[in-house]
Parts: sequence; C-alpha cells; structure tokens
Amino acid sequence: MDITVVGAGVIGLVTALVLEERGHTVRIVAAASGDRTTSAVAGAVWFPYKAGPPDKVAAWATRTRAWLEAIDDRDAGVERVTCYEIAPDDTKPWWASTIEVSRVRAPVTGTPMAWRFIAPRIEPGRFLPWLQARLHAPIEHRVVIDLAAEPGDLVVNCSGLGSRELAGDNLLYPLLGQIAIVDPAAADMTISVTDDRGSEIFYAIPRRDELVLGGCSRPWPPGAPPEVDPELSARIVAQARSLGLDAGAIRSERVGRSPPRARRPHHPQLRPRRRRLHAVPRLRRRRRRARLRYSLITPPKYKPAPTAASTRIATSAISSARERSRPPSTTA
Repeated sequence: MDITVVGAGVIGLVTALVLEERGHTVRIVAAASGDRTTSAVAGAVWFPYKAGPPDKVAAWATRTRAWLEAIDDRDAGVERVTCYEIAPDDTKPWWASTIEVSRVRAPVTGTPMAWRFIAPRIEPGRFLPWLQARLHAPIEHRVVIDLAAEPGDLVVNCSGLGSRELAGDNLLYPLLGQIAIVDPAAADMTISVTDDRGSEIFYAIPRRDELVLGGCSRPWPPGAPPEVDPELSARIVAQARSLGLDAGAIRSERVGRSPPRARRPHHPQLRPRRRRLHAVPRLRRRRRRARLRYSLITPPKYKPAPTAASTRIATSAISSARERSRPPSTTA
C-alpha cells in the first residue's frame, strides 16, 4: 500500500519504520522534526502515564517495551535502568499487570516505600536521528491542513496535539511538561526515581552524560505556546536535593505539551441503547480543515411481512382517515 504518515515525532517515525518493514511504501509529512518536536523534550523512560483504558494500555505498553528492549544498537540511545516509583499504597498499580515489580524501599532520603522494576530508558537526542536514519522515505516538511487532501491509499495521523485542529478532536487537551537537564555530579546513573506524592510529579532520569529532572503535568490553554518557568525549574532541583539526589548545575531547560485525552461525559443514570455500531470514517472539509466524523449506522429492526388481515385493517384505517379529512359537501 501507499501510505502517508502525518507527524515526525517518535510515534510518527516508529509507525513509518514498522510500515516500511512490512513492505509498504511510506511518505512522511510533518511541520517539524528532530529537536523541534515534543518527543525531543521527553525524559524519557518507559512508563504508562495518564492513558487509558488501563487494560488496553497495559497490553500496548508491554508490546512497546519488548520492541524497545529488542534494539541492540548503542547508537539508538536505548538502555535499561532500575526504576523506583514511590507510592504509599501497597496495591499493585495497573501499569504493572504484565511486568515484574517488587515492593521495596527507595534509595532516597527517608527510604519511602516504592515499586521497583526494570524499564528501557530512551535518549530522544539519539533515538530520533536513529529512527530517521533507518527510514527509506525522507521527511517532507510542510504544514498539513487537510487529511483528505493527502495522497496515498491510507493516511495515518500521528500529529499528536495537532489532531485537535487537524481532525476536530476536541477531547485532546494540552498538558504542559518541563524538565531541567543538569550535571550528574555524584548521582547514581543506574536508577530512575519517580515521586507523585506531592501536588506535582517529580522524576529523575539518567542519561549517559546528564541527568534529567522533572517535572509537572499542568493543563495549558489550547493554542498557547509553551513557556519555560524558572521558578518551576528551581522547585524541581530543590526537590531532587531534598530526596538526596546529587543534582549539579542546570545545563538547559526544556518545555513541551503532551496530548492526553479527556473522558467523555458519563451519565450512570442513563442506560445505553443496545445497538450494533459500524464506524465509518468520513472526512468533511470545513473552513479548510478536515474534521473526522464517525457515522453510527444502526441496522434496521426486523419487520414481519404483512398478512391479509393486517392489510385489510390498514386499508380500512386509511379510508376512515380520508373520510374524516374530506370537507362537508354543500348544495347550491
């Protein structure tokens, strides 16, 4: 098949690579690539976060984890680290349903209880170029305004937050994330620590020669460009030091927006109608933007064939209705 992939972040590039490996002809179209994408701002470590439904995400995450761990190329920037997810609750988290985790004390100040597991860590600055170098198709840099106008037998939308406008998907909303990249100093570069006990999430993710500290997950106005908050970086570094993590001087600060999906309104008092739904994607042009709409087609209910008696009753009812609606006759 001739397939167009819209978007050149990590999702778009991996999608294009897998499609090429399956023998398809792929075209990649994106407004930005490399260091200008949201993927370049990621920490990044394998960890399902703010995604659902849990059972499906856990299965998808397991396949992704296996794919990442199968990469045997140091240039890709993918390496395994020991992760500690600090959590006071002893209930096994939903994202750990398919992996091995253990309940231990985290190696930080206060030794709080945490879930320990092994996960792949990805350096975006190495991984994105590695993916792009393995693609046969070059990236065509331009802004896509109409999915229906893109060539190919199939168009795969990997535009992330851009789908809010491109596909009319108002359930997507921006979440602001910010990281501070610091000198590793004497920090243990074999472990990653996440602490979500406070008002905002904190994490420390080691790379080969630097330490990534984050973060936040704040709702952001749609369409507004992300801005670095120096006070937030100061809070992040202070929290790292309060946990006993040796964070050096800040090298750089990065900010980006992730595209989580809001849940549809749920009304438990309403019982949904039982019907078979057939999703038919159709693209409709409106104000030069493609909006994805799904038509829900309900199969017609069974109607028994009319009998002679029912036909006579219907004919009699129609005749009576005509007689009642006829105006009274008048004589001159």
